[in-house]
Amino acid sequence: MKNRQVCLTEGPILRSLVALAMPIMASSFLNTVYSITDMAWIGMLGSKAVAGVGVGGMYVWLSQGLSSLARMGAQVNVAQAFGRGRKDEAGEYARASLQLTLLFGVLFALISVGFADGLVALFGLGDKETVQYAQSYLQITCGLVIFSYMTVVLTGIYTAQGDSKTPLLANIVGLITNMVLDPVLILGIGPFPRMEVVGAAIATVIAQFIVMLVMILGAFKGKGEDNILGGMKLMKPVEGRFFRGVFRIGVPTAIQGTVYCVISMVLTRMVAVFGPGAVAVQRVGGQVEAVSWNTADGFAAALNAFTAQNYGAGQMERVRKGYKISFRTIVVWGSLITLAFVLLPGQISQVFFHEPEVVGISVDYLRIVGISEAFMCVELMTVGALSGLGRTKLCSIISIVFTGARVPLAVALAASPLGLKGIWWALTLSSVVKGILFVAAFDRVTVCEKSL
Repeated sequence: MKNRQVCLTEGPILRSLVALAMPIMASSFLNTVYSITDMAWIGMLGSKAVAGVGVGGMYVWLSQGLSSLARMGAQVNVAQAFGRGRKDEAGEYARASLQLTLLFGVLFALISVGFADGLVALFGLGDKETVQYAQSYLQITCGLVIFSYMTVVLTGIYTAQGDSKTPLLANIVGLITNMVLDPVLILGIGPFPRMEVVGAAIATVIAQFIVMLVMILGAFKGKGEDNILGGMKLMKPVEGRFFRGVFRIGVPTAIQGTVYCVISMVLTRMVAVFGPGAVAVQRVGGQVEAVSWNTADGFAAALNAFTAQNYGAGQMERVRKGYKISFRTIVVWGSLITLAFVLLPGQISQVFFHEPEVVGISVDYLRIVGISEAFMCVELMTVGALSGLGRTKLCSIISIVFTGARVPLAVALAASPLGLKGIWWALTLSSVVKGILFVAAFDRVTVCEKSL
């Protein structure tokens, strides 16, 4: 286990960040491929199937608010405890987070399965076939969301202690599983029946279970003193102060993620007025954007652990230097994605859609949102850095206010001659503003911390 962990408080900053970030970014890229693989196969069933999965997937996304509470609460507290040299405390924060994860997973599953009809009805899809697709996908993926929850939180704990290689290994195994099961279960190959959207949901859940299992096995195999997961007695009682610590850091992140998802649901409801094709484009567009989003989020996770450990060790200058290096790297990546979206929208769209009208909508989407990719990457990376300093409340305030501004802006622009394009422009403009504001916020916070 020790040879998988990276020392974040000593040695060359670039080497430490790259050693931790590369496996996380690779894992994020695999998650992107994982999602795009689903969409590519589902796309063969038509835009109604894609729209149905998109709506059902919205609730999977909404559920991540609860898991992000436990993940961020674990990752920041565990990493800061490591930086202070308090491994016992780190283990208690990890145990508290995992216990909360189990509770949240069961509660969300019960609500999703019991109220699936009403949850889908909120989107006013209007098409019976699309509604059936959405209900089926929602009940299966959210009903067994515990596998995804455990994977997310375990990844945060592994990352906090400097091990990003075990989650990478788990994601590789999960991706292979998903790529094999998707065509087999969706289209019905060999002895398997054609299950279409239901098959896609089952393939996703099985792959998530495999990822979780690999991470758990990795915890049992690594029993060094720096591996707080090794030999952990999960259900052992935990002192209340550790739960409070998890909630203190995690609640703002959970609120931020949940509100962001609710806002996206409102926007999806607006997009639905333009038909199932527009909803499908929004869903697939989000998956394609994950090429930049997941990579930036992966780098943010590495920077979060780096920042938290060095903050715990009292090394603020090292924190600032790490941020500058990360900033330059992520801006280059986001700019490359912008070029791809703006210059090659037709080629990208035709991978997922086969109806000319829907391809046209997708081309508009990619060209417009492509402008903001670098800003979005910077936003996500900076959120990771600020959260590592324990400033999750500040991140939540900025994100909620300016993401919320998308709704009135989208209403105004959609009512103009821009129509559907106006909604895409609302997404882009808000992302640009948030990217700029988060950079200014990080600079202000670190200057204040350094002067204390």
